[in-house]
Amino acid sequence: MGSAVSRTILAVRGLGIHAGDRILVRDFDLDVRCGECVALLGRNGAGKSLTLHALAGLERAGAGTISLDGRALDGLPRRAIAQRIGLLLQDPESGHSETALETVLVGRHPHLAPWQWERDEDRRLARSMLTRVGLGDCGARRTGSLSGGEQRRVAMATLLAQQPAVYLLDEPTNHLDPHHQLAVLDLFREQTHGGHAVVATLHDPSLAARYADRAVLLFGDGRWLAGPVDEVLTPEHLSALYLVRIVVAEVEGRRVFVAA
Repeated sequence: MGSAVSRTILAVRGLGIHAGDRILVRDFDLDVRCGECVALLGRNGAGKSLTLHALAGLERAGAGTISLDGRALDGLPRRAIAQRIGLLLQDPESGHSETALETVLVGRHPHLAPWQWERDEDRRLARSMLTRVGLGDCGARRTGSLSGGEQRRVAMATLLAQQPAVYLLDEPTNHLDPHHQLAVLDLFREQTHGGHAVVATLHDPSLAARYADRAVLLFGDGRWLAGPVDEVLTPEHLSALYLVRIVVAEVEGRRVFVAA
């Protein structure tokens, strides 16, 4: 919280997300602004990941338009999109024969000319990003030797090395213990202070209330609700979203949501 909200970088109008014959999201509008964090919440299968993939230009939406910097996303070259938008997959495949440093260097590829090798400055940046996620001494280790949580943090370091304007995070807290959950969310919240935008799917509304400026609830039947976190993240809305009674408590000045 507390970052200055600036211009719209990613504009979504009338987006439709389908899974077979099911309409998961209908007529969805969203302005993703520089300096802002947006949390997407919903039950499993509600379309959170598919929505993120559409925002990244990886999936063609069933309806609607997405524009990046005022230009239609589906008309931009993949390389140009990768220079502006970075996606953290929910469970990315890992090349276990690669070292952590080699993996993170993949994040620099959108910024290199075709057939260009990584430069010393790219290697310095990759090492710096491994340090930022707490893996500064793991650069030479094969990713297959790392724990699931460590591999997750390598994926985040790769995304940070990409240096996009928009970070799309699909369940960034997967495989992480509570300490590292807060550490990585702090890290991406920090990116918004520098003018970047973050859109993250989260299962925990308490984390969304702690880190996001705005929240989007996806109900999985076409309906959605978006707005400031204080207005959207209420026991009534969350109970309807998760189909279980949700209550809120205040703990050390923060709102915490639990199933009753």
